[in-house]
Amino acid sequence: QVQLVESGGGLVQAGGSLRLSCAASGGSFRSLIMAWFRRAPGKEYEFVAGVSRSGATPIYADSVKGRFTISRDNGQNTVSLQMNSLQLEDTDLYYCAAKSGNYVYRISTNYDSWGQGTQVTVSS
Repeated sequence: QVQLVESGGGLVQAGGSLRLSCAASGGSFRSLIMAWFRRAPGKEYEFVAGVSRSGATPIYADSVKGRFTISRDNGQNTVSLQMNSLQLEDTDLYYCAAKSGNYVYRISTNYDSWGQGTQVTVSS
């Protein structure tokens, strides 16, 4: 399994921006579908965004469409999530996830590699 390490979380005011990064190691990054999920304590994982192996086909949750951008760098084995116009309800623990295959799925159980999570807190 690939190892994933997230970074870039923090505290930001509503309307601000943050950029999350996820570094992958120990696997064939180019063969992986990559995604970002988020989860509040005691709740289920919520799909945020996913990207195809080439990076050409990003998919977003309706709640973040137009505000967040997912991208990947297959040369650097990284995937990023640029988050703009952050809202209070974006406060969560954000996870990077990976799976093999050809398609981005929105269900967390389809992913078999996960990072440790990075906290994003949006204040008013």
